[in-house]
Amino acid sequence: MKITDIRFGMLRVPLKTPFKTALRTVEQVEDVVVMVHTDTGQVGYGSAPATAVITGDTHGSIVDAVRHYISPRLIGQDIANLNRITHLVQGAMEKNSSAKAAVEIAVHDLWGQLYGAPLYKLLGGGDPVITTDITISVDYIDKMVADSIAAVERGFESLKIKVGKDIGVDIERTKAIHAAVEGRALLRLDANQGWSAKQAVYALQTLEDAGVKLELVEQPVKAHDLEGLRYVTERVHTPVMADESVFGPMEVIELIRMRAADIVNIKLMKTGGISNAVRIADICGMHGIDCMIGCMLESSIGVGAAVHLAVAKSDVITKVDLDGPSLCQFDPVDGGVLFNESEITVTDRPGLGIKEIRGLSPIAGEKAA
Repeated sequence: MKITDIRFGMLRVPLKTPFKTALRTVEQVEDVVVMVHTDTGQVGYGSAPATAVITGDTHGSIVDAVRHYISPRLIGQDIANLNRITHLVQGAMEKNSSAKAAVEIAVHDLWGQLYGAPLYKLLGGGDPVITTDITISVDYIDKMVADSIAAVERGFESLKIKVGKDIGVDIERTKAIHAAVEGRALLRLDANQGWSAKQAVYALQTLEDAGVKLELVEQPVKAHDLEGLRYVTERVHTPVMADESVFGPMEVIELIRMRAADIVNIKLMKTGGISNAVRIADICGMHGIDCMIGCMLESSIGVGAAVHLAVAKSDVITKVDLDGPSLCQFDPVDGGVLFNESEITVTDRPGLGIKEIRGLSPIAGEKAA
């Protein structure tokens, strides 16, 4: 099975409600879909959203990176040579992690198809059913409390609370949600780089003193501020998780060396795909560091690939934050991973198991997919 062509499409899926964080507000998922074609007629699917404020990738940069730098290296490559292909993808250019991830996901999809097995089995196996949290967007306190109660009533047992806009209001938001769902759901606080180190310590110690028990706090300080992250980690009881501070294996090694965080959040769009995500999980496993598997606001194509990884690496990836498809009004992907509120199930179809993607629109300069 050899690669013959790489094509693109755009997938847009409206959200049930606007997604709000300290960094942005989004009303629909917009993914570049990468389709890797082969001489056997089989197609591998990958995808990537534009996350300019996080990875630096835009839709245009993703397409150009794949079209002009990655694709020329891969045409004619045999899917059986997976390690060579991922090496070619990662070495095609600096940064551009989302573009690399989209291609790696598609290639891994084909790898599973080549051997007639779902991807998670080739990555190590595991229980094909996992449970995710759901994100509660930053908003007025009453709205966030109502959203939290509704999520619990839908069966979610872990809530990721978006904060990071106003330290005083953030504390009150968290107290109110805790009071509303105490004993029924675990709370994960995501500050999205919105606090300084001292603000984070103040907020978390205030919450701890008030009896608010948090499962973790995610990226309380700026991504580049590892010293600040360590400052927080050393001064609070709440486990601290690094997200934007960690993209690849080398950053994970430095984070562990500094003892700057307790947990690492793996996202395929940050790592550049599955190969580096596996390396990060293995490094963390060696050092006894738990991982969360997360996603950007993206469709079930890329999120599905993350699910396969989470199943295969469940001994290290102990927390799941893959609610992107659950926030959408519908899932345009037939086959593959099944998202049913908090429960995510992997089918036994080969690769990612995708049969069809409905609603793909053309990208300028592309042939019909």
